[in-house]
Amino acid sequence: MKLQKTIATPTAISGKGLFGGKEASVVFRPAPVETGVVFVRTDLAEPVRIRAIALNIGERTRRTTIKKGPVSIETIEHCLAAVYALEIDNLTIEVDAPELPAPDCSAVEFFRVLSQAGLVEQEAPRHEFVIQEPILITSGDASIYALPFADDTLNITYDLDYGGHTGIGRQVYSCRLTPDGFEKNLARARTFLLEVEARQFQSHGMGTHLTPRDILVIDSDGPIKNAYRFPDECVRHKIVDLIGDLSLVGRAIKGRIVSYKSGHSLNHQLAHKLYEAAERQERTAKFGTDALLDIRAITKILPHRYPFLLVDKVIELESDGFIKGIKNVTFNEHFFQGHFPGTPIMPGVLVVEAMAQISGLMFAQRLEHTGKLAVLLSMDGVKLRRAVVPGDQIVLTAEAVKSHTRSAHCKCKATVGDVVVAECELKFMLVDNDKL
Repeated sequence: MKLQKTIATPTAISGKGLFGGKEASVVFRPAPVETGVVFVRTDLAEPVRIRAIALNIGERTRRTTIKKGPVSIETIEHCLAAVYALEIDNLTIEVDAPELPAPDCSAVEFFRVLSQAGLVEQEAPRHEFVIQEPILITSGDASIYALPFADDTLNITYDLDYGGHTGIGRQVYSCRLTPDGFEKNLARARTFLLEVEARQFQSHGMGTHLTPRDILVIDSDGPIKNAYRFPDECVRHKIVDLIGDLSLVGRAIKGRIVSYKSGHSLNHQLAHKLYEAAERQERTAKFGTDALLDIRAITKILPHRYPFLLVDKVIELESDGFIKGIKNVTFNEHFFQGHFPGTPIMPGVLVVEAMAQISGLMFAQRLEHTGKLAVLLSMDGVKLRRAVVPGDQIVLTAEAVKSHTRSAHCKCKATVGDVVVAECELKFMLVDNDKL
């Protein structure tokens, strides 16, 4: 059994952000068991803490960002790759800017300072996730697989295919991730751009402080005013990015990842899928079910009863305002008797009601709203995109936009498989249950 680890002493690093070019200082501090990896924006009036997990990924191009409300921390993948490779489980990372520094445009400086800080074991077992079922994500001709593998660590194969671009060509690299292997074979691999991409970036005000001597800018003959550290440096850096993105699963992963031309977008989608699978695996092992709230717990919170209770279980719940639940739709639903005979379709208004109920469960979990009931006040931007029929499993999600003592506002979505069937924004009054 491996134990959780943190660093022995605080350490720091500074430099300019890769995209914004703003000077940033980062302080790494030891953290107690079960903390996980947490970033703290210290440059704000009130410091904001953001856990480095898949649920907090923010949408950005060509980099990895986590966010909490309007606050984000950009370009964290190189740092997280070093943290993951060193098997650090608990760490507080304080940063005084919106983007992490990118010294050397690689992970090597992060790996160096964290190694020098020393590592200490803690009195709790590591959280591990063993990939048990294949997961595939594709986009165009790019793909990424997560596969079961008979090994006790993470194994990665990356196929980088730049086709006829003679400066890069096709590069394939495989590795078994260990601290020593990362330091020797991956940490020094740098971010790269094609020459045309570099010009486009700088024309949009990004990376204007960089020159080809600072970052690999590649034309048809190879690096401009620079040289490769490895003949296949580009594919090695892609693996560094992938490791940083997969660290957002929040656990040590055991299995095999096979990637073809994937970038941050596909990596993030896979991290989400693996995070969800890991959460289900842990809940099932602990409670015999993957539900955070089962139907018994739900009926203690919501006053709804048959035939109007439209949430079967809750499978994700974040205290800062996110929830995911399940509604299983069967032919036995009462409304199919009349809607419509011979062509059973779940009424769209009931799909919206299910989203309202999952929202009520989310707001009821907040301490300041304990004992209060969320009563629907208004609906905006309601879109019913696809019919829901018997046999469908609706995944219901709600994310808080605002929440006050007496009111709440959230964005909701209902999906069946990968298809969005409905979405809307809902506002509620929060009233005492006994005053209705």
